[in-house]
Amino acid sequence: MDGSVAPNAVAAVSQERQWDRLMQMAKIGAIPGDGVNRACLTDLDRQARRLLISWAEKLGLAVSVDALGNLFLRHEGTDPTLAPVLTGSHMDTQPNGGRFDGIWGVIAGLEAVQALREAGVRTKRPIEVVAWTNEEGGRFAPGCMGSMAYAGFKPRDTWDGVADNEGLTFGEELKKLLASEADIARRPLGVVEGAAPFAYVEAHIEQGPRLEAEGLDIGVVEGIQGSRWFIVEITGKTDHAGTTPLKLRKDAVQDMLRAIAALNELMHDPDDVLRFTVGRIEVNPNTSNSVADRVRFTIDFRHPDKAVLTERGDAIERVIKGALKTGEATVTERFHALPATFDPMVPAAVETAAKAQGLKTLRMPSGAFHDAQFMVPLCPTGMIFVPCRAGVSHHPSEYSEPHQLAAGARVLTAVLADLANR
Repeated sequence: MDGSVAPNAVAAVSQERQWDRLMQMAKIGAIPGDGVNRACLTDLDRQARRLLISWAEKLGLAVSVDALGNLFLRHEGTDPTLAPVLTGSHMDTQPNGGRFDGIWGVIAGLEAVQALREAGVRTKRPIEVVAWTNEEGGRFAPGCMGSMAYAGFKPRDTWDGVADNEGLTFGEELKKLLASEADIARRPLGVVEGAAPFAYVEAHIEQGPRLEAEGLDIGVVEGIQGSRWFIVEITGKTDHAGTTPLKLRKDAVQDMLRAIAALNELMHDPDDVLRFTVGRIEVNPNTSNSVADRVRFTIDFRHPDKAVLTERGDAIERVIKGALKTGEATVTERFHALPATFDPMVPAAVETAAKAQGLKTLRMPSGAFHDAQFMVPLCPTGMIFVPCRAGVSHHPSEYSEPHQLAAGARVLTAVLADLANR
């Protein structure tokens, strides 16, 4: 490829256009404080997808959708028979989410492709921008359903019966989405029904403080720490809060507190590398004057070391049951992804592109999990991080500067031009 091609495409990236698209998307599901609540497979999600599709069609990109609702925008290569380079992220948000997590990676991919086209760059390989279904897992847990199914990590019908807080199932809501997009071309479901891509690169805000704190421009992501999610249910016996002596109670809340205290001991890490969170608690009957007879709580456990993730994760059930005084516990693991290490090819391409543009870089892991984690067995994979203010994400105050996002899109453009001509 002519060395002048990538710089021409990089120069065609429009900071203003990318920002305008992000702000248009942010209006769909807007909540107070500049936040966004756009849950997977809702009407708001469908609106956002239609907006993205409208932009893609104006550019002349071919739009298609697979059986999990993963949405693809294809820029054709000079040799359509070659495996494509994929880039993208997700469009769904957390209930109290922000304007950049996930969606920037999709819009950055679109901006990069538009820049390539405006610069007259032709690539041998096709480039496909993908919006993965249900990365967040905020409405239907776990997250990354679309990429897991695409990669063959789980069968496509694995989550059909998963229900949201209103009792609506993922399977039925997915059918509604696909019916609403009956006019969109259908495509095979990833490697399950088709072929693997040549490479995958995902642009994302860092969701952490390192780049901003160290005055750096681009995070060259080398891998993603592993994650294990559990649901714990503790059962006791409900009684009157005013009449039942404490020594006779089977109080599920008190047993939950004992269990969490024991888990905190299990998960203690003086180096502060380990991540352990109890993020959601449900109590029954949930009244102020009744002893609780049932408690459900979630566990989110993450670590970059496979041995630590395995050893301590496997100990969770034993530690919980050993901590109970009166009740019984059921522990169910609902998500298990081992740490992922990226093939050096894509991180090297990211680092080369960033340095060629005079940007300051940092090689780093990702603490959050992403769809990229499930692409690792399929093809060389990598991620591009840009700084975000105070490292905040999953919150309305989540923010990255327009120039930071534009810098990330320019790096992505150069990386795509490089990879798609290999």
